[in-house]
Amino acid sequence: MINSAISHITHHLNQYLGRTFSLNEDIAVISNIAEQDGNVAINVNNKLAVFLVNIEKDDSPAYFKAQGFIGGHENIITYPPLHLNLFLMFSANFEGPNYSEALKFLSHTISFFQKNPVFTRQNSPDLDPRIDKLILDIENLNINDLSSLWSILSGKYQPSVLYRVRMLTFDSRDIKTKVIPASDPTTSVNLH
Repeated sequence: MINSAISHITHHLNQYLGRTFSLNEDIAVISNIAEQDGNVAINVNNKLAVFLVNIEKDDSPAYFKAQGFIGGHENIITYPPLHLNLFLMFSANFEGPNYSEALKFLSHTISFFQKNPVFTRQNSPDLDPRIDKLILDIENLNINDLSSLWSILSGKYQPSVLYRVRMLTFDSRDIKTKVIPASDPTTSVNLH
């Protein structure tokens, strides 16, 4: 589901940038910024790299919950859903005389998400059916956090913007237990 969410966001960004600049190929690519050996990834040269920086558990309360009845006599208790936020970086990798292109594509990326901060099935019918909605918010980083992040990523800062993507919900819907209501005097309670 993580891949589906990032692919969806990148696809719609590419459509917007393609229309805006009459591009024949995708400018935004889902890719690491650097290879394992530390070299810059080849496929991000003169591109807008889109990559996952972190995954965070959303701090919404998660409890076991009743999900209905079977035959009107048993409550079904399921595992709680897991809500995650993704931290997604958009990094413009244009060098030398193309540096102004980096700023142009980064500016238009910010503009696109300012106009389209929420993806739902209503405004984005191709959204994965397992995803209810995606909400993008710019994540502010102070200069020290930014420096630390880029040191981890590649050691070389590139013009970039970090978004928090709220929220992916992993809900297995696996049954943890069935509970027979205590109000029925003809049945006994059986907890596993």
